[in-house]
Amino acid sequence: MRPSLNVADAALSGGTPAIALQVTTDLLGREPNSVEALLRHGAALHALGRTTEAQASYTRAISLDPTSVGAALGLGRLQIASNPVEAERLFLQALNRDPRNPAALNNLGIARDLQGRHRDAQSAYAQAITEAPGVSAAQVNMGLSLALSGDPRRAVEMLRSVASQAAAPRPARHNLAAAMAMSGDTAGAESIFRSDLSEEDARRVLDALRMLGEAPVATAQQTASAQSHGS
Repeated sequence: MRPSLNVADAALSGGTPAIALQVTTDLLGREPNSVEALLRHGAALHALGRTTEAQASYTRAISLDPTSVGAALGLGRLQIASNPVEAERLFLQALNRDPRNPAALNNLGIARDLQGRHRDAQSAYAQAITEAPGVSAAQVNMGLSLALSGDPRRAVEMLRSVASQAAAPRPARHNLAAAMAMSGDTAGAESIFRSDLSEEDARRVLDALRMLGEAPVATAQQTASAQSHGS
């Protein structure tokens, strides 16, 4: 792998997509048909919220290499919030080439959950967890899916194991709180939200949970789908 691609990967993993964008833009100026550079270019643009440009990068990558798993994944992530049916098709396309890809499996689960197909989603998450047991994203999404499908107590059990880890990200704690609220533990959910959010934001989330139980889950899963290309 070219050293510049390693730099781009490190920048994406480190939360500095602007650096990855600069590196890949320079590389593409010299090698405009580099699929690997286009994939990282698309990931950087997506992370920066420049979704139209990200789509163009991924589309060019897949036109150069129709078998590209990364391009199908990237395009699927761009579609997942607005068109989960098309996103599912793209993730399945990626899995046809790489059936054990944990990122594709996890995102496939998200797309299915957003269509209300929770059992199918849980099957995809279970496969993702088998392939990458140390990655928490699929475990968190499995917990959310369980809560949505009417098993919030099991969801709390799974999410608590993730949220209790020392380096647990804030979304894991918030997803645990959502499942707790769905299981009837509103006091526990309120405690978590108020420890991380302002009073106003905590109240807004709690009100949303009471009124629109599925809304926080969909939002959390859309956020998870937008993680870097290596997730």
